[in-house]
Formats: sequence, structure tokens, C-alpha cells
Amino acid sequence: MRMSQLFGSTLRAGKSAPEVVGHEFLLRGAYVRQVSAGIFAFLPLGLRVARNIESILREEMEAIGASELSMPVVLPAELWRKSGRYDSVGPELARLTDRRDRDLVLAMTHEEVVASLAAAEVQSWRQLPRLVYQLQTKFRDDPRPRAGLLRTREFTMKDAYSLDRDDAGLVAQYERVFDAYVRIYRRCGLPSLAVTADVGMMGGSAAHEFMYLTPVGEDTIVLCDGCGYAQNRQVARSAAPAPVTEGLQETERVETPSTTTIESLVALLGIGPERTAKVVFQVATSAAAGSALPVVAVVRGDKTVNETKLSNAVGATDLRPMTTEEILAVGCVPGYASPIGVGDRATIVVDPIVVSSPNLVAGANEEGWHLTGVNVGRDYEADLVADITAAEDGDPCAVCGLPLRTERGVEVGNIFQLGTKYSEALGASYLDENGSEQPIVMGSYGIGVGRLLACLAEEYHDDRGLCWPVSLAPFAVHLCSIGGEDVAGVDEDVYTALRAGGIEVLFDDRGERAGVQFADADLLGMPIRLTVSPRSLEAGGVEAKLRTAAAAVGVIGRDEVAGWAGDELARLRAS
Repeated sequence: MRMSQLFGSTLRAGKSAPEVVGHEFLLRGAYVRQVSAGIFAFLPLGLRVARNIESILREEMEAIGASELSMPVVLPAELWRKSGRYDSVGPELARLTDRRDRDLVLAMTHEEVVASLAAAEVQSWRQLPRLVYQLQTKFRDDPRPRAGLLRTREFTMKDAYSLDRDDAGLVAQYERVFDAYVRIYRRCGLPSLAVTADVGMMGGSAAHEFMYLTPVGEDTIVLCDGCGYAQNRQVARSAAPAPVTEGLQETERVETPSTTTIESLVALLGIGPERTAKVVFQVATSAAAGSALPVVAVVRGDKTVNETKLSNAVGATDLRPMTTEEILAVGCVPGYASPIGVGDRATIVVDPIVVSSPNLVAGANEEGWHLTGVNVGRDYEADLVADITAAEDGDPCAVCGLPLRTERGVEVGNIFQLGTKYSEALGASYLDENGSEQPIVMGSYGIGVGRLLACLAEEYHDDRGLCWPVSLAPFAVHLCSIGGEDVAGVDEDVYTALRAGGIEVLFDDRGERAGVQFADADLLGMPIRLTVSPRSLEAGGVEAKLRTAAAAVGVIGRDEVAGWAGDELARLRAS
């Protein structure tokens, strides 16, 4: 490819420090361009990287017996109504109607379609197991697209689906896909960590996420260096502190003016936050309940409510904070609240640590006053006792007791054991050996191509630009031609020889000065840079430099360039 014919122009560095450096280089290098919030166009260079990623995905999926298919992005809403997700999923599911007023959705995932296809195609146990996958556009109307390709609304995903006779078959396929994902990230050169995760809107019995650890990530990963414990903070547990052994005290009203926070309360009373009760007010909604449910969550003052755990505990599909009016309606006073007196006006969810911590200080539901000696079971009743606290840095590991630590990460893949949720809803069943009808057991497995590309850009760059691994680079060689008429003909011969040797080359034939060409070569990040110039010809050939090396390799003879480049690329692939 000649740069004079390449669509897209490199850009100068911006004046302010970018939020995500890798994405900044993708923009400056004309790999991608933003069309709208969370919607990007892939220019030729970016598309070539994406195609290289997709090639690895196809090879590894087909190596474990997966068959590629293609499913539509525009789906009849009836499929999603049958699974219940049309009503349970929020506005991130794009809903529309066609000219005949038929309800449609833009697919954000394809479990319903696969189940409906399986219902038509699978009749007997002899047709199972099966594993299918596709590489296709998805749309999720995310309210907070951010960080370039790391969180978008439109994206290309490799989504795969397994069909099995029973749970044992599902687990076997799940483990094969897990191993394939490990190979995919290794071949891409991206360090990843598999963590236990929440099943979320997908449902099912188990899920893992593959995380790329980076400070720009949105997810918080809880890790233990002692035993290898690794979970998304959404589901992570820490060891419960030892129960406090002391007799129950009588409650006493204490005047506490201007103490609407735990911090101000403990400062006034001279106690630790672990001696207080924190109340969090939420409104939970779910398709099953059909209405909003006021929830009063109680944790100890030194802990934080984990909204995912709370949502799962009450069976909600969505949580939002209560308004001041809603808090007053359940009998509480903002800033001085406690569950005392709430009764049946809300569902009271209490963390087990609160149960084992007697005589806490809680709000008196009266402005300027708190109560000491508050105990669950005596002063108020819990409708539900459940682990709803977030694991924090320094908490003891639930497995080995050593301190936990947290890191930020980006989810670059996920796998789910779905079970029969979708097959039962869509009528996907088979006849077993005895002629009895059984629901097909499903699994779901996804990798976002654009997000993976963005993480690779974040992993492989320096202060000058991108540094692509040879397996993913849009071109293996960046050929610079410096000197105009003085090198004319020689640069073309080198370009022709490299291409004849099966080497993909980006040829900078624009006639720009050396500084511009070298800066663009560093920005674009091809593994090898070759330069034809009067100085290199005087030295005997073509100057060679690796993108990640500080100094040039040396001068390679004109007739030896293609062979040297082929050998060097083979070495880079093997390293």
C-alpha cells in the first residue's frame, strides 16, 4: 500500500494530555475516527488490525469445533419478549418499529436467535453438542460511552453459543472455550486475567470475565497474591470480621447537630466507623415484580454497599437512589436515617456484618439526633440478610485470610453458563435416547473486537506512537523513501521485492522530508522500518530499524532486504 493512496491523514498531538493514550494514538494515526458519541469508523489501517484480530478469533474458535454463521442485527421484538428481556433490559436495548408498526430491536447479543434456530434445527440427542459463532455488529445504547473504543455503543463482537444435552456437556464446552480464550489473548500479546463475574442480564449459573489490568479500566478487580483469588468487585467477597462479643445495650438518644455523614458522626462521638450503621436508600425495579420496590440497605459504617450484590439479593434488574421525598415516605430522615420504624413501607436488607456487630450508632430519624445501642432483631427486623458489602483494599481474603488488593481493569471477554433459560423460553428442545423431550443447555461466549484492539493500543505504545506486535500490525514493514530523485527507482525496486516475498508493506512515497516520515512511522507503529536514502545507498543498501529498538539495526544490501525482512519477521513471530 502506498501512503499517497491511503485514505486518512495523520494528526498532530493535542495540547492537553489524553484520557487514554492508546486511543489518542489511534486517532492521530488515522486508525479510527469518531462519527458520534460511542460510534466510530475504522479507517483502512484500523480495519486491517481488526481483521488480523478476527483471523485469530476464527482460527481458535474453529480449532475447538465451532462453526461460523451470521445472524441479523435487526430482530423481531417477539424473540426478546419470549425470553423476558424486552421488558427487563433498560433503554440500552434499542427498540424501534418498522413501517408496518412491528416492534423490532437492534441486537446487543444473540441468545434468543440462537435458541430459536436451535428449536428449528435440533431434534435429536445425536445432533448435540454443537458450537456456533459469528463476527457481527452489535448495538448497545450505552448512556456513558467513554475512553474511545473501550466503551462504545456500536461494536463488532465475536459471539459464540454452545448447545448441549446436559450440564456436564455445557461445562466441558465452557472449559474448551475458556482455554481457547487464553490462547487468543496470548497470540494477540495481551496480558489477561480470568476472574469470576456476575451473570448480569445474561442470566445463568456461572460466568467468567477476562480482564486486561490497566488504570484506565472501569471495572475493579479484587485480587489476593497469597492464594490467587481473583474476582470482579461486583461479586468479590472478603472474610467477615470476627463477631463482637458484648451484651446488648439499651438505645439512647444522642444530640448530633450537623452530622449528616459517617465522617462527621464519628468525629463528634469519638468512635470508629465500625461502631456505626450506614443506611443506603434505593428503588429496585424488575420485570417480575412489575413495580418499583423501596429498599433500605444497612451496612456497617466502615463498609460500602455493593449495588450488584444488593440488586441480586432483591432480584432487581435496575437500582436507582431514592429521592428525598421517597426517603421521607418510608419514615426516614435523610442524614439521620435508620431502619427503625420503617416496617413494611420498604424491604430492609441487612449485611451479615451488621448482624454480628451489636450496639451500633444509627440515625434516630429525627434531624440532629442519633441513637446508640441499636441492634438488628431487637430494634428493627431484617426482611433479608445478605452479603451486600463491597470488598476493599486490605480486607482479609475469604479464602486464605491475607490482605486483598484491588486493580482497575477492562473486560476483554466474557463467558457464561446460561443453562436452559433461553432454550425453555424459545422452545429449543431435543429427544433423548429414551424419546423424552429435554431442553437444550446453552452457553454464551463473547469478545469485542474493537475493545480488544483498543487494549492492545494501550499495551503497545511508547511516547512516540504505537508499537504493534507483528501478528496484529496492519503492515509488517514501513518503507520510507527519502531523497526524491536521488533514490528514485531503488525505493520502487525494494517495494516490489518485499511484496514479491509475501511481505505486506506500507510505502511512504509522499515525498515528505525525513523528520515527517520518521515521525509518522513511529506513530503508526509497524514492526520494521526500512529507509532508502542517499546516505543508506552510499553505505551499501537500505537502513533497517525495529520499531521497539532505540537504534538502527544497520544497512542491509538491496538484494538482501526481502530475505532479511522475512527472517526478522519470523523471529519476531516466534519471540
